[in-house]
Amino acid sequence: MQVIFHAGVHCTDEDRILKCLLRNSDSWRHEAVSIPGPSRYRKFLLDAVNSLSKADAANDTREIIFDAILDEDHEVIDRLLLSHPSFFSVPKLMFEGGRAYRKAEGRLQTLQRIFEGDDIELFLGLRDPATFLPAAFAATPHTDFADFMSGVDPMQLRWSDLIRRLRDQVPEIPITLWCNEDTPLIWGEIIRRMAGIELTRKITGAFDLFGQIISPEGMKRFRAFLKENPNINEAQKRRVMAAFLDKYALDDEIEEELDLPGWDSPYVDMLTELYEDDLYTLSQIPGVTVIAP
Repeated sequence: MQVIFHAGVHCTDEDRILKCLLRNSDSWRHEAVSIPGPSRYRKFLLDAVNSLSKADAANDTREIIFDAILDEDHEVIDRLLLSHPSFFSVPKLMFEGGRAYRKAEGRLQTLQRIFEGDDIELFLGLRDPATFLPAAFAATPHTDFADFMSGVDPMQLRWSDLIRRLRDQVPEIPITLWCNEDTPLIWGEIIRRMAGIELTRKITGAFDLFGQIISPEGMKRFRAFLKENPNINEAQKRRVMAAFLDKYALDDEIEEELDLPGWDSPYVDMLTELYEDDLYTLSQIPGVTVIAP
């Protein structure tokens, strides 16, 4: 079986990926793709991983999990899609121990032991630290930003460090990444890659995020354009989307307020520049696929 695991990161899609997958689940069920509801597995799976973190998985752990989260016989399923944004850590502890998601590789190793013999793939959306850190901090009970960061210097935060750790410890698990900033333009590809379907196939909700950051008039014109040009390829479609955003973007939806002590414009710009450099580093790591517009 293929087990496709989406593990955040926090403050990226806010469960919209899972909601879109569930909207399409009936269409894919006859293709042996299963998408359980999150209430059926999130706590159960994390409890199982925590209880097995220092021991080998029991021989029947996989069967117990399948019996708990699936309606159908797992023998007829080829691809199982799971999503858990707090699998690596709850937000308030994401920098505990002085590094980002310090338990990530251990938990992924345990997941690999549970699903021994299955093909696991990891999907992660990343975000510019200049906007990620304020958003993540706001999602915690912390009142002091330094306490939240646990000694991590924002200028030293590199997503490539996390991904290298995962690749070093679980090299058998391929990783697919994307930038949260690009998500409205590549949303359909993210969903299709997770589902394992053709990248040209129609799905419900392919433009959900795009529709949230563009004016109603712009969205109306965009859909009219697609109707008049049904044969354009994905690259052409993204160029058209970018052009429509230039003209019809909703500024309130794409601009973010940053309010942290000492974070002036030069500081924020430097964080973003370091992030952009890190994206190139990520694209060079073996076993990693980066979805880009």
